[in-house]
Amino acid sequence: MPFLIIFLVLIGGIILYVFLTYNKFVTTKTRITASIQEIGNQLKRQSSLIPNLVKSVKGYMKHEKKIFDNLTEARKTVNSAVSSKNAQKLVDASLQLERALAPIRAVFESTPELQAAKPTMKLMDELRDTADKLMYARRTLIDLSADYNVMMVTIPSKFVASIFGFKQEEGLKTPVEGSHREVSDKEMKEPEVDL
Repeated sequence: MPFLIIFLVLIGGIILYVFLTYNKFVTTKTRITASIQEIGNQLKRQSSLIPNLVKSVKGYMKHEKKIFDNLTEARKTVNSAVSSKNAQKLVDASLQLERALAPIRAVFESTPELQAAKPTMKLMDELRDTADKLMYARRTLIDLSADYNVMMVTIPSKFVASIFGFKQEEGLKTPVEGSHREVSDKEMKEPEVDL
């Protein structure tokens, strides 16, 4: 009789563990999906702010047709990536959009008339805020994917994952070399200050 009780308690514990682990996988997977959707939402927000920003700075950049073409192409890429709901495509679109916005930011920072214009200033603040939210959503996705993947490879949750057919998350890949600006050792030691 005591053997039967011990056996039933052991079986009950295993079943409870399987249920709890399954629920943790499902919860984490749902949060990963929500994080991907948040990246898409922030990209759409950033993309929708661009036409107003372009109107604000267009007079100062009449000769820069290529910049506006790059922005248009980046917005198309964002819309396509948001439709795909693929995390890596969203991040790639985000990087393309950031590269396209860089020249406009440079014009904004070097043109006192633009800095004094409240609508343009508000748009730039909105873009910065959106970029911060986008960075937070990416960080959340990276953390959730890492937690999920750790559960996929550690024992005993690995067995639950294989029983229920859970697959590893790809996560986000590191940006391609040349897609971001490198800071040289000289710049780190001797920052340029223009007063």
